Amino acid sequence: MATVSSPPSPPVTPAPPTPAPALTGRARLVLVVLCAAQFMVSLDFSVLNVALPALGADLGIGPSALQWAVTAFALPSGGFLLLFGRIGDLYGRKKLFLTGLAVFGAASVLATLAWSPAVFLAARALQGVGAAAIVPTGMSLLTTTFPEGPLRDRALGISGTLLSLGFTIGMVLGGVMTDTLGWRSTMGLLALFSALVLPLAPRLLTESRTPERPRLDVPGAVTVTGGLLSLIYALSTAAERGFGGVDVLVTLVAGVALLVAFVVVESRSAAPLVSLPMLRRRTVAFGNLGGLVTFSMMSTIIFVLTLYLQETLGLSSFATGLVFGVQGVVSVFAGTVAPRLIGRFGARRTLAAGLAGQGVLVAALLGIGTSSGAVFAAVAVSVASMFHLVAIISYGVTVTSGVPDEQQGLATGLVTTTQQVGLTVGIPLLGVLATTGDSLYDGVRTVIALDAAIVLAAAVLVALGLRKRA
Repeated sequence: MATVSSPPSPPVTPAPPTPAPALTGRARLVLVVLCAAQFMVSLDFSVLNVALPALGADLGIGPSALQWAVTAFALPSGGFLLLFGRIGDLYGRKKLFLTGLAVFGAASVLATLAWSPAVFLAARALQGVGAAAIVPTGMSLLTTTFPEGPLRDRALGISGTLLSLGFTIGMVLGGVMTDTLGWRSTMGLLALFSALVLPLAPRLLTESRTPERPRLDVPGAVTVTGGLLSLIYALSTAAERGFGGVDVLVTLVAGVALLVAFVVVESRSAAPLVSLPMLRRRTVAFGNLGGLVTFSMMSTIIFVLTLYLQETLGLSSFATGLVFGVQGVVSVFAGTVAPRLIGRFGARRTLAAGLAGQGVLVAALLGIGTSSGAVFAAVAVSVASMFHLVAIISYGVTVTSGVPDEQQGLATGLVTTTQQVGLTVGIPLLGVLATTGDSLYDGVRTVIALDAAIVLAAAVLVALGLRKRA
């Protein structure tokens, strides 16, 4: 019996990869508004640093009290983040974002016109309150506007790049503007940013909040806000006076006690400010660990390298700012590469790799010398900053991935609280070691070694903690 052979099957060709969705025109404008606000707040962290001596001479603030020009902003901006993030979830993120912009802009005008130390410090505190409302609600609006996946990764990449650029550009601009226009111009620049962003935001942003309206967890809000305020005060003050002061010790103990009480309160609350099951998510716990380490250790390196470049090598403030300006250029490149790395290898692996790269490049800074090393330091810290920015973007994606929209304010509140605490704790814990020894050069090298060890240890912990279970 004859058999009929079937025709050969056509070769199977793999389907072409689906291109990443593009941002629409309106989405681009939304991203510009949100990133401009984040950039403005990031700029505020550094633009005043170089201007502090001129500020003190003009307003009559002594050297020992100048730290309050920074601390007055850091206290509320870090202490109220979780509270404002939750308020935005419950009562409207857009509404609170716009309120924060208005408060920040008005406070910046007041700081520009300040006629006494008390007025200036009050204006700085109001700037911190505005920043505490802008940062978590801005991040929540970003993560709820852009769906999880390539679009959100790209948006977070741009946001993280501008966050890093704002801190770096602030150091360069602060020196240039203070020398040419005076210290008040640094605060006027922030007022100008607010005036540009505030009219656009109401037209472009869409209101979002949780569908349910549970009661605000007041005991949780009081304990976490008090704990963060006390802890940030203690660590910021210790950076200038050490840990021996009574006020430092009292607020440090009070901060730890209030944060412990916060955990107890949240475990018993019907509508907790922070969901303890969320904190038990491996992505949230280890993602925030990576974020805390990368921020705190990078800010410490910038601090000690500033001392090294000016005190050991004799560079001017402007030349030192240019060294860190190279870092900003590299950050732009890292911001474009990081989302692609996340898309290919996943946010978890990319976070661990970013931390590892940062640690290795920081360790390379042990090669600086006593008579030369500015170029070497500029190259090493710039490449380290590239890995640092990859870690920043990766940890933001890691923490917010898989979190429902109604809890994005909480998740992004944790992300931004980690950022603020990280920027605050590194210098008091390690940076002071550079100035307490017999030799500044030896002290800087000690800090570099400890810094690198901490980052590399965190890379290992994050890699192990974020391994996917079978």
